[in-house]
Amino acid sequence: MEKNFDGYEEIDKSYNNWENNKVEKIKLRFPERKEKFTTSSDIEVKGLYTPLDAKDLNYVEDLGFPGEYPFTRGVQPTMYRGRLWTMRQYAGFATAEESNQRYKYLLEQGQTGLSVAFDLPTQIGYDSDHGLAEGEVGKVGVAIDSLRDMEILFDGIPLDKVSTSMTINAPAGILLAMYIAVAEKQGVSSDRLRGTIQNDILKEYIARGTYIFPPEASMRLITNIFEYCSKEVPQWNTISISGYHIREAGATAVQEVAFTLADGIAYVEAAIKAGLNVDDFAPRLSFFFNAHNDLFEEIAKFRAARRLWAKIMKNRFKAKNEKSMQLKFHTQTAGSTLTAQQPDNNIIRVTIQTLAAVLGGTQSLHTNSRDEALALPTEDSVRIALRTQQIVGYESGVTETVDPLAGSYYIESLTDKIEEEAYELIKKIDELGGAPKAIEKGYIQKEIQSSAYKYQMEIESMEKIVVGVNKFRIEEDAKSDILRVDADVEKIQKEKLKALKLNRNNEDVKTALNILEKKAQTDENLMPYILNAVKKYATLGEICNILRKVFGEYEQTVIL
Repeated sequence: MEKNFDGYEEIDKSYNNWENNKVEKIKLRFPERKEKFTTSSDIEVKGLYTPLDAKDLNYVEDLGFPGEYPFTRGVQPTMYRGRLWTMRQYAGFATAEESNQRYKYLLEQGQTGLSVAFDLPTQIGYDSDHGLAEGEVGKVGVAIDSLRDMEILFDGIPLDKVSTSMTINAPAGILLAMYIAVAEKQGVSSDRLRGTIQNDILKEYIARGTYIFPPEASMRLITNIFEYCSKEVPQWNTISISGYHIREAGATAVQEVAFTLADGIAYVEAAIKAGLNVDDFAPRLSFFFNAHNDLFEEIAKFRAARRLWAKIMKNRFKAKNEKSMQLKFHTQTAGSTLTAQQPDNNIIRVTIQTLAAVLGGTQSLHTNSRDEALALPTEDSVRIALRTQQIVGYESGVTETVDPLAGSYYIESLTDKIEEEAYELIKKIDELGGAPKAIEKGYIQKEIQSSAYKYQMEIESMEKIVVGVNKFRIEEDAKSDILRVDADVEKIQKEKLKALKLNRNNEDVKTALNILEKKAQTDENLMPYILNAVKKYATLGEICNILRKVFGEYEQTVIL
């Protein structure tokens, strides 16, 4: 695999001889299943890979060693030989009380980090008593209206002992402020807090839709969080730049890498424009990727993303701190691959995806539950999903050595190809003026829509087989043992909110909100004023409404 290897001519001759005399003859008797084999990104897969497919690989420059630039082989020198990834099951539903019980259950079962799912009203900045929240309270996550709910959510959970990830974007600063305030009440200073807020608004405009404010205001809030946390919450990951939802919307593996890193570039540029030094905030950037079914492509995807980001940070942004060049990421198995048909099949899918994430070098992992195509997962299903990680971690042997598939002719060829194609897409986005402009013009959305349509057509034509859906189907009874959120949750949450407003000091709330409104009209960092309002028990909706008043709301351009 080294450039000075002199046996390529001999290998090439032997390969051609083997292909002509062995392969072609056997194909006449037993034709291959397809005319062309490809990955999900339409990268052609050859029948055999040899040193010829990796002959341009320079070990030191392209691979190096784990924990060293360009980090292809991992961000830590010993990876899982030191400790396993954080097993962080995404959870949250109904009220804070019920979610608190689920978190304690998961911690008892061996989970090593918390990951909070918020309901839709919380994600888009509405309190549970808002008209637009009706029918959605506590359905896809936990309802958090105020600091009081956050206190209940983490009751009995020492915040200096766990790391917490919060999947929240537009109101990320508000939920982070609530978390800081809860920790303070526990006697835990903010400099001891560890965790992540997703805080990635660009992918909301691209693929998910839980935005509130226009892009410029949203980017201001994000850079405010970067600046505040660099001083006050130094161990906190201030953003999780998310390819997960981009992939769920229908992107290929290559597009997932390209569009995610393009968003990352935009956040770095915005922070530098706001006056921050790259090495002051970049070490706390983190990423969030999808683990899909194509095992080898997914492993190569993670390796390519690490190498490409390291080059971007070093060459484009002149980062000096090696930690600024490290792409650290959380992985979630692919929700879009889960099927309502034969849901137990999802256990096998998630196992393959878990292996891809681990062999690709993830820092933390959420494994989806078998019944999530039907409803929020039951405790039994969540336990199986967690056990999947634990069995891979403790029984499979894949954690015993670092980057065990390095040197595979196929893996190295695929890693190079994904990096090359992702880089070309990033260059196209640069030509359009960067990710925000590319989003505004609809370029990224159109690319994802085209890939999603192509994938669906391949399923319908049976070019791609989904077991239990378009092949190997069986008659099934409706599932009865699924989790159903009690319809009374909305009523309970409204009553809690009413009681809060009666018992808090409403003059203090009004004063805090007035100060926030005035500061939002300046260039000041808003985090201290959001934190002040949260501590007075101003609600999420009240704070978001102040910001809506100053910033306005974003209206999406229709992309056809």
